[in-house]
Amino acid sequence: MSAVSKPSAEAIRQARVANPSMRERDLAHQLGISEAEFVAAWCGEGVRRIEQNVGLLLAGIGAVGEVMALTRNEDAVHEKIGVYENMQSGAANAIVLGKDIDLRIFPKQWSHGFAVEKRDGADVKRSLQFFDAGGDAVHKIHLRPASDVAAYEALVDTLERDGDEPIAIVPRVPQERQPRAVGADAVRERWSAMTDPHQFFGLLRTLKLERLDAVDMVGPDFAWPLEGDALQAMFDGAVAQEIPIMCFVGNRGCIQIHSGPIKTVKPMGPWINVMDPTFHLHLRADRVCQLWAVRKPTKEGHVTSLEAYDARGELIIQFFGKRHEGEDERRDWRQLVEAIPRLQQSIVA
Repeated sequence: MSAVSKPSAEAIRQARVANPSMRERDLAHQLGISEAEFVAAWCGEGVRRIEQNVGLLLAGIGAVGEVMALTRNEDAVHEKIGVYENMQSGAANAIVLGKDIDLRIFPKQWSHGFAVEKRDGADVKRSLQFFDAGGDAVHKIHLRPASDVAAYEALVDTLERDGDEPIAIVPRVPQERQPRAVGADAVRERWSAMTDPHQFFGLLRTLKLERLDAVDMVGPDFAWPLEGDALQAMFDGAVAQEIPIMCFVGNRGCIQIHSGPIKTVKPMGPWINVMDPTFHLHLRADRVCQLWAVRKPTKEGHVTSLEAYDARGELIIQFFGKRHEGEDERRDWRQLVEAIPRLQQSIVA
């Protein structure tokens, strides 16, 4: 839908009335608008525009106390209940290293912010919602019964911005996969020389490779494709053996991490759901097109991840065994991943 033919704020609000049970994100898609534009339609009616200033946000959000942090992409939603603590903020990146809420934030991708209040009878649901230039959600913070509402209001007052101009959405142009610029030998040489998993991103930049291409090219001693039921096998094994895991879900502006055990896994239709007291995960298993086990060298040996990719070759979700920097990988996690049946041949075109 072009900018000229986009629905008015009134039309968007009427569509919400006509579709009360539809998820807002799905309704926005049906209307041909971004989720940010959908939220902006309520400015002045329970929604206030706020600055997407990560530094100011982190300076004040800890005082709000217990909240629910939500980070998602197209196919996975990651929710953690806890307190924002142990935070560091910079222009290029920011981190939250709390006991429950663990984030890697990329502020340059944050373009629009809103403070949202929704009334449900006598109850008021409050949240802070942030979106990228294309109008997709990068991070949301939902208040809970134990949250300090006064601290929340003070933070919103600090972040509130003047003006009611329409938000500017930059249409996202689909990126074509780039041809592989190097051969497998170059990938293996750089990969085997890594001493820290974070060096993987430098490998991709240096060799000008897509993530999935590097995984496919490095060879079966470092990465191998898995059968389609690998996710369920991993969840079942982690629960049964009480293996604490790390679960990463991210988008352009934020990566959110769960570290610890999982106990309650409930498939429902196409979704795999983790419904634990402080961690909720909702994963569209039917959108997973490729599953890989990946080994990256460290000073202590290597770490093993299970990675799920969509039809475009984009990473949806990533799992590790829980470990601390400088520690060897958990043997039970490594054995769990290595026991999952392998796909017999590469599936990258």
